[in-house]
Amino acid sequence: MKFTDLLWAEALPIFEEIQQHPFNKELKEGTLPLEKFKFYIYQDSLYLADFARALAVAGTKAGNSHELLDFLQFAQNAILVERALHLGYFKEYVIDYQSGKAPGCFAYTNYLMATSAFESYEVTVAALLPCFWIYKQIGDYIYANQATPNPYQNWINAYAGKDFAHSVQKALDICDQLAERASEATRRKMIEAYLTASKLEYVFWDSAYRLETWGV
Repeated sequence: MKFTDLLWAEALPIFEEIQQHPFNKELKEGTLPLEKFKFYIYQDSLYLADFARALAVAGTKAGNSHELLDFLQFAQNAILVERALHLGYFKEYVIDYQSGKAPGCFAYTNYLMATSAFESYEVTVAALLPCFWIYKQIGDYIYANQATPNPYQNWINAYAGKDFAHSVQKALDICDQLAERASEATRRKMIEAYLTASKLEYVFWDSAYRLETWGV
């Protein structure tokens, strides 16, 4: 069994909760209220900026130039997607929020940046993986089961597309290669990091569905 197969099995209950979350169920049916999608897109733009930073830091820890380039490319892609959100969805839906990160986004981005700064390369890669893998699985699931026409078709196509699939497979391969050479203690920390980030993926979607704000 590949290490990433083990990760998927460990986090499967979390993924199933994400898949069945009302945000993704309603996105699949095309019935998600626009205000919730707009909130999500705004938070995602804030998330991607910090995700790119965490990816770039991870790349500096890589043991070879190939993986350094891979992570710098991942970071560049995240920034390009963030810009595309502004140029596309922000104009289409007249998104002009100024509220900053909701608690869910704040928790997730700060976890990833702290992990990339203070944990090993192996653990950092595991923590960054759910944003690749879970989004691909959700994108594929929604694409295969969506109601058509769907007002959120562009979002669905992006995460079910071949370009994103290529990046996801690269990230999976790197994680597997690192795990093969890692100690048992490091592998346990990688599993813990993957599970934590997976939970935060759920928190992020739930935050958007609830239009989460700070309590104080």
